Amino acid sequence: MTSQMKTIDKTIISYLYFFPILILTLLVLPSCGKNYSPEQKAYIEKIEKERRSKNEFMKNDPASPFNYKMKIKFHDLNYYDVNPDFVFKSKLYEYSHKDTIIIYGTKGEPRKMVKFGYVKINFKNKPINVNVYEGKTNSGLTYYSIWFTDLTTNKETYGVGRYLDFEKVDDPNYIYTIDFNLAYNPYCAYNPNYSCAIPTKDDFIPIEIKAGEKKFHE
Repeated sequence: MTSQMKTIDKTIISYLYFFPILILTLLVLPSCGKNYSPEQKAYIEKIEKERRSKNEFMKNDPASPFNYKMKIKFHDLNYYDVNPDFVFKSKLYEYSHKDTIIIYGTKGEPRKMVKFGYVKINFKNKPINVNVYEGKTNSGLTYYSIWFTDLTTNKETYGVGRYLDFEKVDDPNYIYTIDFNLAYNPYCAYNPNYSCAIPTKDDFIPIEIKAGEKKFHE
């Protein structure tokens, strides 16, 4: 038998050995993942597109924290995989007495905020209230914010905490979407020239929120 024929025989034997394993792997893999509905798949694609767009902004825009006052070395932002299980619906429940409290920034400066209300989430049959704060910009405009820490903080996610945008609607029966896949790091996570609000102990969410943005700097 020539060396060429021996090589061909070895190739055939290898193919016959590994082909069943390959088929078995292909059959098993789909069962390990989640079977998302067409709507969920479209949602995941939408979030991933938004993340790609944000990367472009962060890398190239002069207003990006990577280009403000100093040039910060950029790499793609780190995220958990998009997970529809971390999307919740809730009304906004206003506190009957809205306390004005002091929130400190990462540079130590005090900021007055109103503890306005909360939204309700239910994760694996665990009901949790998430605070919503009211603040004012330097120009006097009112805005609303959610910021939080959780069991991933300072491990997989930024040590100060993460934020969620919140746009209040003047309708007490309005149903808000609280999507932790959109949780993001404040600008101080990338550039020390920024200061950002530090969540209080009342803003701790006692679960692992493995959704949204992870740490940028290790």
